[in-house]
Amino acid sequence: MWEKLQAMWRVKEVRNGLLFVFVMMLLFRITAHIPLPGIDLDALHRYFQANQVLGLLNLFSGGTVRNFAVVALGVTPYITASIIFQLLAMIIPRLEEIQKDGEAGRQRINQWTRYATVPLAILQSFGLIQIMRQSQFEILTRTDLLHTITLIVTVTAGSVWLMWIGELISEKKVGNGISLLIFAGILAGLPQNLSQLISAYDSSQFLTYAIYAAIAVATVVGVVFVTEGQRNIPVQYARQVRGGTGSVGGVSTHLPLRVNMSGVIPIIFAISILMFPTVVAQFFVYARSAWLANAAQWIIAVMQNQAVYGVLYFVLVLSFTFFYTAIVFQPDQIAENLQKQGGFILGIRPGKPTSEYLTYVINRINLIGALFLGVIAVLPIVAQGAGGNRLLAIGGTSLLIVVSVVIESVKQVESQLSMHDYEAA
Repeated sequence: MWEKLQAMWRVKEVRNGLLFVFVMMLLFRITAHIPLPGIDLDALHRYFQANQVLGLLNLFSGGTVRNFAVVALGVTPYITASIIFQLLAMIIPRLEEIQKDGEAGRQRINQWTRYATVPLAILQSFGLIQIMRQSQFEILTRTDLLHTITLIVTVTAGSVWLMWIGELISEKKVGNGISLLIFAGILAGLPQNLSQLISAYDSSQFLTYAIYAAIAVATVVGVVFVTEGQRNIPVQYARQVRGGTGSVGGVSTHLPLRVNMSGVIPIIFAISILMFPTVVAQFFVYARSAWLANAAQWIIAVMQNQAVYGVLYFVLVLSFTFFYTAIVFQPDQIAENLQKQGGFILGIRPGKPTSEYLTYVINRINLIGALFLGVIAVLPIVAQGAGGNRLLAIGGTSLLIVVSVVIESVKQVESQLSMHDYEAA
């Protein structure tokens, strides 16, 4: 470990990338503590204590909603835009073709995602202001039109700024920028969460805390195990004769298929989808129409039911694991590339049979990874239901994200170090 840390500091590109990420996270945390004007923070904190959904929204915004800072929405609008375009690519053939068009296609999709982030940030900031305005606590000290417009513009600009920072971090190849911003927000809130757990502790809850500690250890071990696990498919390259240069090829290698190719993305997508109906329902809790208000209250009550929430969470994690893997792993393209390079899987004919075999293998591997990830995701909710502590479910989700993001970042740094050693040799 110490050798790798020394190597990270010696390699200029890695060192500069890590320092850049540290500075960007520091800027993010500074802006996360700059509250917007006209907000009663004490009333806001009391409202958060009474609303679990806003606690999850605060988690994915990086802890900025709780302070109603200038970056109150965090990277949530960008995540929502990404989910929309990922889903549209499965429905619209033209978008699917663009997405498969290599790096140029991905750049176009990313650009459209950035454009979509702006209107989504405006809608979500307006929705958040409406939720604050309709709460039983007097959170907003000013409700005039000019102040509302100022809040919307400021929060939207903050989200776009964080999106830009996230992409700059991703360019340094030391981790996914959006995930690292969420990671920074979780770590920043860790001392406060621990202090709340310790202050609320009594001897009668010893079993609950013991279960939570065991789940935390199991989550770390499980995520590392699944993320590091892979299936190696043996690949043979045929020997080729090229003019007077002799023969080339004829080597044996393997194609690594990871158990969980999607990383932490299914968790982020799943909770984003779970928060959506409750956030929308918050708009209509105090509607004049009785049936609309009753429907909104019913949706909120259903989503706050731990059994319903846990089942939906598990199903969505499974679904998004398969969904995202289908996007990042293209068996047809891999089979085509192997055939062009003179490679083949032992015992499998090149072309379509290779693509079908890869699809069969990745589906089996992905089923194990998705089930494991889903079980780990809902274990903290089971512990919360046993002990009745709201922080346990949020803390378990946070732990899952933190471990996954750290592993992803370590892999990218190790890849850069390996590339540097290869170039030096």
